[in-house]
Amino acid sequence: MGFLGAFLKNGRSLTGLIVFAIFLVVAIFAPVIAPDSPTATTFPMSLAPSAAHLLGTTNTGQDIFSQFIYGARTTIIVGFGAGIIATLLGLLIGISAGYRGGWVDSILTFLMNLFLVLPGLALLIVIESYVKNSTPYINGLIIGLTGWAWGARVFRAQTMSLANRDFVVAAKMSGKSALSIMFTEIAPNMMSIIAANVIYATLGAILAESGLAFLGFENVSSISWGTMLYWASQNGALLTGAWWWFIPPGIGIGLVGLSLVLMNFAIDGITNPRLNSQKRRKHRRVEQQSTTRA
Repeated sequence: MGFLGAFLKNGRSLTGLIVFAIFLVVAIFAPVIAPDSPTATTFPMSLAPSAAHLLGTTNTGQDIFSQFIYGARTTIIVGFGAGIIATLLGLLIGISAGYRGGWVDSILTFLMNLFLVLPGLALLIVIESYVKNSTPYINGLIIGLTGWAWGARVFRAQTMSLANRDFVVAAKMSGKSALSIMFTEIAPNMMSIIAANVIYATLGAILAESGLAFLGFENVSSISWGTMLYWASQNGALLTGAWWWFIPPGIGIGLVGLSLVLMNFAIDGITNPRLNSQKRRKHRRVEQQSTTRA
């Protein structure tokens, strides 16, 4: 049974995949699903949820359900895009450091450690303070360009463990270039780790973008779950009891985050032999105890 088969047979990964797929479909077909424009202010103000407005309206007469649907599109695009950028950067730097060694490894490791010790949110806030009226997509680009270090450390360690394997030595003897060996021999053997890193980086990017938007470090006229929380906070939705304004985006962020965490845990369990052996030993102990009691 291959990795994909094990992934689909794992209960946690399948649950996470289904939840994420639902939000992905919502994001792709947002113009079809959303009943109104998310920026239209033509409706009565501060309405509670009803058949006409499933999640009510804001204090300026905007349909919150439409904002939620379009916010899902923005948040998922930003999170997934930033996750891919961070993973590609981390893969390039980590493999180069682990395979090249020497002074190349020393310099790249220093950069990794530098980005790891810098407080992530504080770094993003400093950068955002110099970017005027940044959009969610600019925020995603910044998050991706600053969030690669942890993945790079993992890829470096894995590359160092693979660099002296027989298939790599054979590739060297056949005359393959270092770049070709790194990305046609070593990288394909880390696909499960790469997939896990994409998921982990996507989760971090979604939380970071939502946090930046909530704090106002984003063009607040854009539509995302983070800006929905920003406007709900600014207009006292919590104080006035307008739960339909701030709970939906919070639940959306939580469910997408949960789906990614479930998939990440499942990938770790599938690809980590130590975890698998521990589960097998635990299962055997349970069976022995059941047999003894019987």
